[in-house]
Amino acid sequence: MTNRTRSGCRFPRSARRSVEPSFDGGAITSDAGGALLLRQAERRTKLVDGFARRVVDPRRSGSVLHSTKSMLLQRVFAIALGYEDLNDHHELRHDAALQTAVGRSTELASPSTLSRLEARADQDMVWAFHEVLVEHFIESHDTPPKELILDFDATDDLVHGKQVGRFFHGYYRSYCFLPLYVFCGDFPLFALLRQANIDACRGTVDVLEFLVPRLRAAWPDVRIVLRGDSGFCRTWIMSWCEANSVDFVIGIARNKRLERAAAPLFVEARAEAEKSGGHAKLFGEVDYAAGSWDRTRRIVIKAQVIPGKDNPRFVATSESGDPAHIYKVRYCARGEMENRIKEQQLDMYADRTSSTKWWANQLRLMLSTLAYALVNTIRRVGLAGTKMARAQVGTIRLRLLKIGAVIVRNTRRVRFLMSSSFPDKELFWLVAKQLAG
Repeated sequence: MTNRTRSGCRFPRSARRSVEPSFDGGAITSDAGGALLLRQAERRTKLVDGFARRVVDPRRSGSVLHSTKSMLLQRVFAIALGYEDLNDHHELRHDAALQTAVGRSTELASPSTLSRLEARADQDMVWAFHEVLVEHFIESHDTPPKELILDFDATDDLVHGKQVGRFFHGYYRSYCFLPLYVFCGDFPLFALLRQANIDACRGTVDVLEFLVPRLRAAWPDVRIVLRGDSGFCRTWIMSWCEANSVDFVIGIARNKRLERAAAPLFVEARAEAEKSGGHAKLFGEVDYAAGSWDRTRRIVIKAQVIPGKDNPRFVATSESGDPAHIYKVRYCARGEMENRIKEQQLDMYADRTSSTKWWANQLRLMLSTLAYALVNTIRRVGLAGTKMARAQVGTIRLRLLKIGAVIVRNTRRVRFLMSSSFPDKELFWLVAKQLAG
């Protein structure tokens, strides 16, 4: 039956013609670019396929309509396309573009079926997921890297219900989870949901013990560096790094002893500031050991003077070299990792942890990470050398994934008839070609 414009809803005329919208266009999608490019990215990386192969399916095989792989693909592709809620799949399961991306020509899984997949999540799934991430990272390198910088950071994941594991965090002044992220460049290597009533660095050594042996098994001569803010400046973390030949560049909170050690440098900085309009920045270093440390370690000092106050910063490091280089190039670059976390939380809905079950929320974080990794593959491989090579994932979605099309399917082929006036046609074909290569 034709679904006409809702009664009483009139739209302005255009060029003397009446405007009459309706939802009876048939197989039309707003996600043609995403269906095609995300499928290309998945076939290249096999991220979701590798994860699905490691997930134990307890269902009776003869009664299964939707495989674990097809459900994971359905959820990951939908998140990448901007659909974060399970309820979105009431209608999305009928979308011909998403069906094509998943590799089906029939109705996809319903929200209740996908919810049962979430209910199956457990700790084994978590480690299987991270093994897939590390394998993907290793396979993405054509030649062995000389150095890997592992950026560790914790962030807040606000909750608005009474989810299992929620706690009030004094710093964020809200009920939240406190997930731990590890990135190497723009590659996600670890994404672990945690309760918020813990030290921000908790589990860091466990993660290092998981990552470092796998990375060194692939690249025995690679140099590994741990980088983090002052929340990760703990003696047991630095001692583990020193015992396992892992370098570190970690912020350290200011205290009176460090401020006294930096005082001579600030005398010079203030004198320079008087000559240069009130601003000055000098760098130095000092050997320092907190009361709980088992040895002295090198501390890089930034002595910055701005009008009205001093602005000291301190970094603990095992690296040698110029203090200014250590601070400005080695340490401050960790800010880029914070941008990756923002991309994942804001554009890939990593904070959509609203399930009442703990492991289901962990699975949602992992699916968000997979969606981010696929779009990052489009950026890293497909968009290499283009004007969008450093575009954020939200921009990539808007410009390349959200393309409207009419879909025509028969027994032999699926045709995506996209708009003739789409402004980035050449870019789309280039991305598709580079992903297929």
